[in-house]
Amino acid sequence: MGNALVIVESPAKARTISNYLGPGYIVESSVGHIRDLPASAGEIPKKYKSKPWARLGINVEDDFKPLYVVSRKKQPTIRHLSSLLAEVDELYLATDGDREGEAIAWHLVEILKPKVPVKRMVFHEITKNAILEAVSSPRDIDRRLVDAQEGRRLLDRLYGYEVSPVLWKKVMPRLSAGRVQSVATRVVVHRERERMLFVKAPYWSITGTFMLDNPVTGNAVNAGNAVTGNIAVNPGNQDAVTFKARLNTVNGKRVAIGKNFNSNGQLAANAETEFIQLNKVAALKLVEELSGASFVVKSRQNKPYRRRPAPPFITSTFQQEASRKLGMSSAVAMRVAQSLYEDGLITYMRTDSTTLSPRAVDKVRKSARSLYGQKYVTAEPRVYKKRVKNAQEAHEAIRPAGDVVQLPSEVAKRVHAAHARVYQLIWQRTLASQMTDCVGETAQIGVGAVSSSGSEVEFSASGTVITHGGFRAVYTTPLEGVHLRSEGRARGGAASLGAGKKSMESTDSTDSVADVDDTQDGDNSADTFNVERKLPPLTVGDHLRSLSLDAKGHETQPPARYTEASLVKHLEELGVGRPSTYASIMRTIVDREYAWKKGSALVPSFTAFSVTNLLELHFPQMVDYAFTAEMEEDLDKIARGEEQTVPWLSRFYFGDDQAPGLKEKVTKRLPDIDAREVNTVPIGADKTGAAVVVRVGRYGPYLQHGEEVASMPANIEPDTLKFERAMELLSTSQDERVLGVDPASGLDVWVKAGHFGPYVQLGSTGDQKNESKTKKKPKTASLFKNMTIETVTLKEGLRLLSLPRVVGKSPVDNVDITAQNGRYGPYIKKGSETRSLESEELIFTITLEECITLLSQPKQYKRAATQRQLKELGEDIETGKQVVMKEGRYGLYVTDGDVNASLRKSDTAETITIERASELLAIRRAASPAKAPAKKKTAVAKKTARKAPAKKRTAAAKKSATNRTAAKKPAAKRSNAPES
Repeated sequence: MGNALVIVESPAKARTISNYLGPGYIVESSVGHIRDLPASAGEIPKKYKSKPWARLGINVEDDFKPLYVVSRKKQPTIRHLSSLLAEVDELYLATDGDREGEAIAWHLVEILKPKVPVKRMVFHEITKNAILEAVSSPRDIDRRLVDAQEGRRLLDRLYGYEVSPVLWKKVMPRLSAGRVQSVATRVVVHRERERMLFVKAPYWSITGTFMLDNPVTGNAVNAGNAVTGNIAVNPGNQDAVTFKARLNTVNGKRVAIGKNFNSNGQLAANAETEFIQLNKVAALKLVEELSGASFVVKSRQNKPYRRRPAPPFITSTFQQEASRKLGMSSAVAMRVAQSLYEDGLITYMRTDSTTLSPRAVDKVRKSARSLYGQKYVTAEPRVYKKRVKNAQEAHEAIRPAGDVVQLPSEVAKRVHAAHARVYQLIWQRTLASQMTDCVGETAQIGVGAVSSSGSEVEFSASGTVITHGGFRAVYTTPLEGVHLRSEGRARGGAASLGAGKKSMESTDSTDSVADVDDTQDGDNSADTFNVERKLPPLTVGDHLRSLSLDAKGHETQPPARYTEASLVKHLEELGVGRPSTYASIMRTIVDREYAWKKGSALVPSFTAFSVTNLLELHFPQMVDYAFTAEMEEDLDKIARGEEQTVPWLSRFYFGDDQAPGLKEKVTKRLPDIDAREVNTVPIGADKTGAAVVVRVGRYGPYLQHGEEVASMPANIEPDTLKFERAMELLSTSQDERVLGVDPASGLDVWVKAGHFGPYVQLGSTGDQKNESKTKKKPKTASLFKNMTIETVTLKEGLRLLSLPRVVGKSPVDNVDITAQNGRYGPYIKKGSETRSLESEELIFTITLEECITLLSQPKQYKRAATQRQLKELGEDIETGKQVVMKEGRYGLYVTDGDVNASLRKSDTAETITIERASELLAIRRAASPAKAPAKKKTAVAKKTARKAPAKKRTAAAKKSATNRTAAKKPAAKRSNAPES
């Protein structure tokens, strides 16, 4: 075989693959996509700027041909790859095997225009055998996958670039709309609307603690003599012979609990005849009446218990479990998984298939058998059918890679702690999927009594005994060297799986229960699987002693807000989005401030309410769940060759006889959109019927009640803004007030709340005393950091308005030296020379001599502030580096020493956690521009005979970078657009 160039997407992937390929192969990275649609007007080539479709980057009048451009930062990469291609005999395109990877491979061919044979190699794990097998059995580029990816890209561009300007005009500037992003935002807003309308209902419950009584003597049974039967009891264990039961019925009516109430705080229709709602008085009275009652076991029902293991991970379930068990955001989890994949430790992490290859099943079963024994492995391999709507079967499920399933302890020696925990998560899930069910028995007990007033009551309790743990062994059995420990760390170290936010090591959120539900009424927590609730050996007719009866008040709770994990799960159920998009969608709705995080919960902003209002009222199809899911189905049809991209895009954009298209909707409906209507969120009304509303303005949301307006606290939770709270904010608002009159000008001195902070103002544009009101704006000055609207005085306001202060003239050139306050703090100025001051008070106290001394020194940038460390947060989830929070020139930020990330509006010094800090750092890394590949010597020997044509190829490659108008082809096989 001659010399070959292998191109992958990432440098890390290139390094790993190059270790498996011997001499004769150059492995290089394209660092992601090599070209794309124009990201800004500056990227549009001059010859296309005048075209009516240039803003879109898609020639909608000519079969939706895209205008692909190569950004400046990608040009060095292209030159480097072109120079390498000129020296080889073959080109292997080893990008990922999904639609995105297929498109990257196609774009590489379009740009590099190779004269040598081109081969497409695909693999799902980066191991030596998988790489060598892929090299030996290449295929051609699949244009159907390319068309599907391009169709998605063009559709998303048309959607975003046509709908976003509507938001700019009707809501506020710099907003964005997206095909999946807008649907995800709508889901979050809908949940918050439910919470806002939710009415809490109070109810009381009674819980009793009971013990088996000796029917002859009336004394408690000795625990050591208890007979266990099917329900195990630990001899001598007091907890084993005492148990708790909850009041279930009173006079035949069931005692209402949380799930029996609707969102209006009422029992469900006709429930009054079936349920009784206990209040505090009734509950306490019943406890008193039962204090001397005789309790007896009235019923016992035994049911088999069985829990099956969850299927192997797909992208969405992996993100959900990484969030639930490790506290990772979707973005961080995917970046860690990407690293494990590139290191050859797991298979490809973007998949919606639960299938394992036969070879993978064999090695997983062999590993489970050697670790836990034959009885823990199913007789026949488990086969998991796809359950995800519109699932693609291009990949296996996420699993450990390689011919041998490596133990987590082995992997922990090579990777960072967070990577080791993610690997263990995948390892456990994969092994469990081929292990036996967890089985046992559940007993349901009914305990009856008659109160002193004659009321017949019944308490209920349940207990479960596991007779065979099955797949639970992979989560609970302490195997030698398997469970990760904190000592002996390498590359950042390893820690136990329990180091995450929620450690539920014996269960997964998608395990299935068969035959019986082992949870009590109203309790659907996965935690219940971790506890074997045991009961004494009770039979019908046994007498019980009541050790205590406790009444407790409760309130129904609104539906929980979505977290990233639960939102991903819901989008998956709706058939919206794809594995490769979920992490970016989660990041986008937070970055665009459509939602902010309170802990792990996503809280929508009032801006998100406005955007959702507008889209629901005027573009309902654009955020319709079924419509968005249908688009995913259409893309699958394109990938299968059952649908053509151009007709599909045409129907979406231009419409057909059935419905108008996006273009017509945007142009014709824009005048009909009432900005005031879509930007109004009603809160309530006073006794006169005057509404209290939240309005979203150019600079954010504010409250309005008639002529009264008031700003709102930052990141207020919409469901907490009730009518009473809104009126309180309106009545206590100190957005502006008059401090007094300026003696010199006779104008009022105001203090106001501004978009960039509080400030004082001399006069106003509407003040009749202001003679120059039509010529210039009133003079303003920002308040110092230690001043507030409520406490600032007239004297302080006049002092601020006197700035800038002339300290004196420079003795060298007679230029004024002034002291003033600026956007970045206090400073002195002489001509164009500036120097920062340590405090704002120095503006009024610094002397001329001190100014001259300060100006004579070299300019010092505010590095002191950036070195002010506030607290250590712990190890970064992705890199294992120590993360600290600091206060810098522009506010609070977190850093791992290499990457800095500013805190968002919803983050505070008190609430920031290592999980949140890791997420911010991951977002910052993802946003950083990729570095151009360094030129390096290759191991391939250059052939003398190939030197002359090599120059010709390189020149051709350079020429193609500036002149790329592709020739037309049939629609299904078309070569894309004009390009730069």
